[in-house]
Amino acid sequence: MLALLHTSPVHVPVFDALRDEDRPGLELRHTVDEELLARARIEGPAAVAGEVREALRRAVADGAGAVLCTCSTIGGIAERAEAGVPVLRVDRPMAAAAVAIGPRVTVVAALESTLAPTVALVEDEARAAGRPVTVRTLLAHGAWARFESGDREGFAAAVAASADSVTGADVIVLAQASMAPAQRLATTVVPVLSSPRPGLAAGADAVRLARTRPVSAQNQPVRIPRATG
Repeated sequence: MLALLHTSPVHVPVFDALRDEDRPGLELRHTVDEELLARARIEGPAAVAGEVREALRRAVADGAGAVLCTCSTIGGIAERAEAGVPVLRVDRPMAAAAVAIGPRVTVVAALESTLAPTVALVEDEARAAGRPVTVRTLLAHGAWARFESGDREGFAAAVAASADSVTGADVIVLAQASMAPAQRLATTVVPVLSSPRPGLAAGADAVRLARTRPVSAQNQPVRIPRATG
């Protein structure tokens, strides 16, 4: 079973639909805690490390073979936690794919708190791949207010407009899983990547690989084969 840790309920149907399309038969169990993101935005991701560890502990107690954190702001905190099973951040496969496309990466985010963790992630994947990278950032101003008001179409359109304004990039990374619908709306010729589909694929692979790993290795980082999309 793959447990998913979300900070917004909008992700639940998204990942269920992707599972039905790509990984039928994979059991998903969702935990939604909006307070984690609210606090992390104000106090920093480290402030919710204890709550994240507790959420992971509960997931493992419920039988999770791996946990996928779908929030980019707290993804690094979750990934570093010792849970006894592989813990992945949803945006790592996307970052790896971006680095493989080219050295000029632009990260687009709707939340400022997501920019620094995503930049660090892309740079980490570049180091792992031995590739040079230059990362620029762009905040989609006003987009998050639309998300919070429930205007999902307006949110996606605002994010897509920001992506379309990017110049001088080899690839554009949509930093938050909630931004995925903008990938279809963007008209730029620059590749635009989002995290839910490759992230879920990595989570499913982690569940499969975890079944074959010795218990002594369960807390070690898991690198899943590179995925694109």
